[in-house]
Amino acid sequence: MKTTKKIDPSKRAERVSWMLVTPLACVLGFFLLLPILTIVTVSFWNFNEWSFFPDFILDNYAYHLTSAVTWATYLKTLKFMVLTWCFCAVIGFTVAYFLAFHVRSLPVQIALFLVCTIPFWTSNIIRMISWIPFLGRNGIANSSLIGLGVIDEPLEWLLYSDFAVVLAFVHLYALFMVVPIFNTMMRIDKSLIEAARDAGASGLQILTNVIIPLAKPGIMIGSIFVVTLVMGDFITVRHMSGGQSASVGRIISNEIALLQYPAAAASSVVLLCTVLLMIGVMMRFVDIRKEL
Repeated sequence: MKTTKKIDPSKRAERVSWMLVTPLACVLGFFLLLPILTIVTVSFWNFNEWSFFPDFILDNYAYHLTSAVTWATYLKTLKFMVLTWCFCAVIGFTVAYFLAFHVRSLPVQIALFLVCTIPFWTSNIIRMISWIPFLGRNGIANSSLIGLGVIDEPLEWLLYSDFAVVLAFVHLYALFMVVPIFNTMMRIDKSLIEAARDAGASGLQILTNVIIPLAKPGIMIGSIFVVTLVMGDFITVRHMSGGQSASVGRIISNEIALLQYPAAAASSVVLLCTVLLMIGVMMRFVDIRKEL
């Protein structure tokens, strides 16, 4: 007489868990880990004027980390990132606060939120280049200021400058700060605000002691988006600065154009480590897993 072997329910659940996780792990491994591993491997290869070949050298990293031009470019990129983050944080928090606490009707909230997303229905490059005729020497901004008598001659720093780069960055990435902050604020229990108001708290105290602490996860998620996008960008800096400013992404782009793939891979690895370090520091201030 045959006896059926009983399977431990805990082992059965463990097998089912592994079966559910395996497809996602394979996708992440093929499309994320494998490309990163390839870039890290190529970063140790050698190259000449017309080709690159397998090797194990540290010259690519040594040149990248000891070059004064590289350090100056990183400082310039960090300046762009900090300025963009500050403006995006202020704009994103203000817009999200208005939508969450001053607009009572849900349909109106949705309508206004969709209005904020309208510029993002077009290409990033189109939205970025649209600033050129507006900020140019004979553009709309200078013509309007001269017509109003505010200035006597066109302002040269409006276009092809660091100001233009930061303005384009804020325009491109502000929504990435609005969405997570708005999502977090919509989850705040309104009774907490009413209780703070009944306890005699002022509007500023409610903002600093109730709303901002509870909105921290959204602020951090938006900050991660803005930081990663600005640090890796190269096309915006190239066009809006008129070639007068550089960024780490542009260094990588130039190295690829010169067929210096191992040097570009080393630059990419250093940039990746820098961004991961910055994200790690931000995640120390708040546990965004509660938001996700």
